[in-house]
Amino acid sequence: MKSIKDIQYSVLDLVPILEGKNIEETFSNSVTLAQKAEQLGYNRYWVAEHHNMPGIGSSATSVVIGHLAQHTKSIRIGAGGIMLPNHSSLLIAEQFGTLEALHPGRIDLGLGRAPGSDQATMQAIRRSLHQNGDQFPEQVEELRTYFNPERSLYPPLVRAYPGEGQNIPIWLLGSSGFSAKLAGELGLPFAFASHFSPDYTLPALKIYRDHFEPSDVLDKPYVMVGMNVIAAETTEKANWLASSQEHQFLSLIRGKPARLIPATEQIDHHLSFQEQMALEKRSSSNIIGNKQVVEEGLISFLKETNADEIIISSMIYDINDRLKSYEMVAEIFSENQ
Repeated sequence: MKSIKDIQYSVLDLVPILEGKNIEETFSNSVTLAQKAEQLGYNRYWVAEHHNMPGIGSSATSVVIGHLAQHTKSIRIGAGGIMLPNHSSLLIAEQFGTLEALHPGRIDLGLGRAPGSDQATMQAIRRSLHQNGDQFPEQVEELRTYFNPERSLYPPLVRAYPGEGQNIPIWLLGSSGFSAKLAGELGLPFAFASHFSPDYTLPALKIYRDHFEPSDVLDKPYVMVGMNVIAAETTEKANWLASSQEHQFLSLIRGKPARLIPATEQIDHHLSFQEQMALEKRSSSNIIGNKQVVEEGLISFLKETNADEIIISSMIYDINDRLKSYEMVAEIFSENQ
């Protein structure tokens, strides 16, 4: 059973667009956080593809990754993830081949099968509404062949330049069992989105581990699990800071996604039963509190999941409070080494 001293810790940045601020400040904050994470010993820094979301600035995921990699020196930068059905596998191979050439040995490519958007946005992306993700395994194989044409019995007619011959780590991402099983069968590392799908975490990890086949990539399973973590000097302040992500989540389930608002004491008391249930369910994916509370939460979470790595999302409005939260989490890991 793994403990805090045995695992890596990483950052999932949803590149929050802040109410009352401009988009330039959003990207500046992400650069500041990436540089701080690098100093604090975080292993990797991932951003995720979302579209038509006014509060998330990472829709042009490859561009954001390049910007962050340019402003850091050693931390791994990657996609958590690219929603592959939205794209041509060739273009993703070329984009990430370019990123890897510019920043050798530092680029990760996490792949998801969800659209990361609604149906209208899918049409705007030019994705067919008849696609349901069933073609994802074939797309993954196609992408891997662009990086390594020798995977194919026949010489490919189209090649990825740059991209071909580059060793870019590929992860499969999931919030259910589909990608867990596929990642296991392919012997690839698996990242589970426990930060928004907590109920299925343990079943998905079991599926992955049960179906794992050693490969030229891994000889044993490797699991990274996402978690919402907010740390502050006091648990009272941490809960106050968490009100920003709570309000953003409420706006999302109400079908009116919004920018991340400042922390507030005012709680919406006009919640429907379904909204209350959704908030309670989400709370099981949160670790919020002072340093001791967060440490106890991380230890408990590790006992449950036996994860190899934790990737932490902290949706905090004020950049200084956000930096402090990640600093406190890094202290917990370093003090347990």
